[in-house]
Parts: sequence; structure tokens; C-alpha cells
Amino acid sequence: MERWSGEHVYPAENALSPACIQTRMSRTHLAPFLLTALVASTSLFAQAPAGRLTQDTPVGELETVATFYGPMLTGVTVSRTNRIFVNFPRWGDDVPFTVAEVVNGKAVAYPNAEVNDWPGRNVPDPTHYNDQKQNETHFVSVQSVVVAPDNVLWVLDTGSPMLKNAVPGGPKLVAIDLATNKILKSILLPPTIAGPTSYLNDVRFDLRYGTPVIDKAYSLDRLHGIAYITDSSEKGPTGFIIVDLRTGQAWRKLDNVASVSAEPGFLMFANGRPLYKAEPGKPIKPGIFNNDSLAISADGSLLFYCPVSATKLYSVPTAALRDRSLSATATNAQVKMVTGKESSDGLESDADGNIYATAAPSSSIARISPNPAFASGYVVETLVHDPRLLWPDTMSLSDDGYLYVTANQLYNQPSMHNGQDLRVKPYVLFRIKLAAKPIRLQ
Repeated sequence: MERWSGEHVYPAENALSPACIQTRMSRTHLAPFLLTALVASTSLFAQAPAGRLTQDTPVGELETVATFYGPMLTGVTVSRTNRIFVNFPRWGDDVPFTVAEVVNGKAVAYPNAEVNDWPGRNVPDPTHYNDQKQNETHFVSVQSVVVAPDNVLWVLDTGSPMLKNAVPGGPKLVAIDLATNKILKSILLPPTIAGPTSYLNDVRFDLRYGTPVIDKAYSLDRLHGIAYITDSSEKGPTGFIIVDLRTGQAWRKLDNVASVSAEPGFLMFANGRPLYKAEPGKPIKPGIFNNDSLAISADGSLLFYCPVSATKLYSVPTAALRDRSLSATATNAQVKMVTGKESSDGLESDADGNIYATAAPSSSIARISPNPAFASGYVVETLVHDPRLLWPDTMSLSDDGYLYVTANQLYNQPSMHNGQDLRVKPYVLFRIKLAAKPIRLQ
């Protein structure tokens, strides 16, 4: 036997050499068996690298696109011409602008500073800012930005500052023309659709459905299609909001069913550490995140989704979500569990049928691909695993084949650590090159 110490190998005290053991045991019938085992084990030890222990190995090659030393970002999206847009929700940081374009590595208010300068951010309690007109005409707290297939940027405004109640007139979906950098349309979501407890989280588009265009020459009329929005409310209905982009009509689906809700007893982890919601004067409890991220299939027939506080990926036919006459029970009957996975705060998909899922517990991104050799029909593999990927949040696949991802250290917010802010700036926007193309349903 031998022991390893630093870069040197030396015999262990009182250890017998293989030759000596062979001599002593040659008189017994066990000698051949034990000698074989000893020689095998000795050869295995001899293969270990001196002075080193096996450790975790990164996977994939992340490229740093931009760093952010101001407020925490969540969303990212990339246009057809590779313009990059991000957003900064008003969760407690000082957020002068909640939507930005990344220009030369810096965040610049988009489409302008005025629409981002919500008056409610300057009052002692923004959650009670009830000037509906100002809430309707300004970005209150944007959670997601997504470029639609027609290269229109859509801004998903939660209307919920401080991650609390939605202010009157706050929840909305706003379209911006990237050619002119002007707002084309603002779809206000009424309290019957996005109530005070709603939290609008993510959105995907299919421009082939919905009310058709009447006059293409009229700028507002060219905005058409269907938007699928997740509502991740913790205190009210969690589910989906579907919006007809031309008429602005909206309806809800799959409210509070099991697949959109946090798994019972689920405890979230991030970077190997349990995540609790710990706020001064309140009982400590696990962080709960309901229906959050979503991705659309290459042909638009399925919507993939998951709560953050869950270990499964689900799908539902988009036709069932668009059918307003289909009952809640009938809609829910079409939901399928796709595969198990790590907890995810972001989903993306590509034209080849792959789904990408962030994984905060292991600082990773998984690729979920169709594969008939697996019982579920899908195989999960690690695309990226990197210690710098501290809470990978939102992803966006660009036309030139880069998968962009934000890393924002969400798990180190003050609300998770009894008022202490453990985030260490900068927050980062990464990307990785793939042989993949985004989905453009139009």
C-alpha cells in the first residue's frame, strides 16, 4: 500500500509490499484471489495524479458581452440585426431606467429616458402610487423584453414595483418599432386579467394567429398575432395570459393547476446553497416561484413551461390556450410532463426543436433535445456549466447563432438574507456560440 503526500509517494508505515504478502499467503487457498485484488488496487492507486484531487470541470465556453455595475438585470433579447436589449425591474435597487439598449457595452435608456422615468419611483412607497395615467404612460417595472418574429420589440411591464402589488394601469405589453425607436402600441391589461396580485413574467409570440390585419398601411394594424404570457403570482392566480395583439383582447388559462404551481415542499438551491426568503420581522420560509419561464416549439404547436420551484418541464398545445371556449378542465387535460430537470428561471428554444433551460442550482444551462431512444422522448445534456454563471436568468437566441444569458445573483438579494445585500457587482451578460437558429413564427 502507498500513501500520497503532496507530489511525493512513500510507503505507508507497517505496510507490506505485494511481494511480501504473496509469500505469506501462498500457503492458503485464498492467496490467488487476494493477490489479484491487491495488485489491481495497487495499480489503481498508482494511476492517481500526484498532489491533486479530482474536481468539478467547466463545460462550454462563455463569452462576456457586457457587465453592469448599477441595478440588477433580468431579461435580454436580441433583434434581427443583433441589437441587444435588457431590462432592470424595480425590486428595490435605484433604477433610473427599467429598459435599456446595450450600446458599446453600456446600458442606455430605451426608447428614451422619459418613458422610463416613472414618477412613482421617487415617492416613499412606490407600491401605493395610484396615478393611473402616469402608470399607463410610463414603464413601471419591466420584467421581460422580447423581440417578436417581425423585429418589433415588446416590453412586458409587470406594473408591480418592489415585487408587490400591481399599481392601477401598470400591467401592460408595449410594442416599440426598432426602425424608428418609437412606441407603436400599448396594450393595457385590465384588473380582471392582471389583478393586483399578478406578476407578469415572460412572453412568447406567434404572429400566424389572432385577429387578421385589415390595412397594412396603418402602422398599428400591422401589429397582429398572439402573445403567451406567464403570470407567476405567489398570492393570487398563477397561470397564463393570452393576448390578441391586434385587438388587445386578453384571457387567462390554466390558473392554479399543478403544472404552473410550485411543487409542494420544494426547497430551491442556488450554487449548492438552500434559498430561503428571510426578511426582517418575518418567519423564514423557502423562496417560492410559480409559473415563470416559457418557450415555444419550432412549429408553434406546443408551449413549454415550468415554475422555478419545480423539477419538471411541461408542455401544453397552443391551440388549447388560444381556444377561449375550451373549459379549464379540458385545457388542463392536454398538459403533459416532458421531462425532469433542474430548477429553471429561463427557457429558450430553437428551430431544430431543442429547448434550453437555465439551472441556478448548478450554475448551468441544459439543452433538452428530442430523442426517441429515451422513454420520455427527450434527452437532457449539459450545454454550459461555469462557476461565473451566478443565477442564470433569461436567455435569447440570436440570428447569428449566439445564445445570450444574464447572470444576476438573484439568490443574494436582501430579501433572501434578512435585509443584507450579498450581491457582488458586476452582473453579467454572457453568450455562447451554437449551431442553432431562433424560431420565427410569422
